[in-house]
Amino acid sequence: MAPLIHLLFRAFSLLPLPVLHALGWVLGWASFLLSSRYRRRLLAHAKQAGYSTGVALRSVGEAGKLVAELPRLWLGRPVPVGWEGAAHIEAAQAGGSGVLFLTPHLGCFEITAQAYARRFGERHPMTVLFRPARQAAMRDLVSGARQRPGLLTAPTTLAGVKQLLKALKAGDAVGLLPDQVPPDGQGVWAPFFGRDAYTMTLSARLAQAGQTRVLVSWGERLSWGRGYLVHVRAFGPLDSDPVRAAGQINRAMEALVRECPAQYLWSYDRYKTPPPAR
Repeated sequence: MAPLIHLLFRAFSLLPLPVLHALGWVLGWASFLLSSRYRRRLLAHAKQAGYSTGVALRSVGEAGKLVAELPRLWLGRPVPVGWEGAAHIEAAQAGGSGVLFLTPHLGCFEITAQAYARRFGERHPMTVLFRPARQAAMRDLVSGARQRPGLLTAPTTLAGVKQLLKALKAGDAVGLLPDQVPPDGQGVWAPFFGRDAYTMTLSARLAQAGQTRVLVSWGERLSWGRGYLVHVRAFGPLDSDPVRAAGQINRAMEALVRECPAQYLWSYDRYKTPPPAR
């Protein structure tokens, strides 16, 4: 099975981005129509955030594109990427600060780390938390694809957290998805679009490391497969209280989502009960 999956990914990585996004749009709608559970969650979460059914439906194709673009991003030629707000990164690095990037499940969050690595990673690499794929066939593929010049991975363990802290103190960058539900005991309940969601406290802990500068960012997927635009915003300082800090982060993620709600992954189970710690 593994060789076949690797072969398929290699083949799809050769396709132009517009073709992959067209295939992804079909995939997204197929998933939406065939899975009532997926459909209910997507519509309910968008409604919870105050968005119309029209916005929710526009996100269906974008969710499919998120999957279909992965072979190209992981194994193919570099894709076109523009920047908006890169001066915030340059200012932080000029001051000798480590940079903590907080990125929601919005647009193409895979491209934000890759784009940073290509532009800034030679001097200050980025480290991202990495949980190996559950399927053995995908494990080696994903691991190899995410290890590249200027981009490092850290395991979701205590040793991985120490690696992130070390990177920030050295003036390098760390990337997190703060709207990802952490294991039980590693978060607090804080409002997200008007409903309590279990929110990681790791972001606030990392923000206290050295002279860390916190930035929020997201990768906008441009229409017709034209590439991506990485947006960077200043953020902080974070409250020392973990509950208040979690609320600050959730509000910052909400503000990013409002920039382009049709590209948010509304199907993500943001309000689930946290899984038990391993």
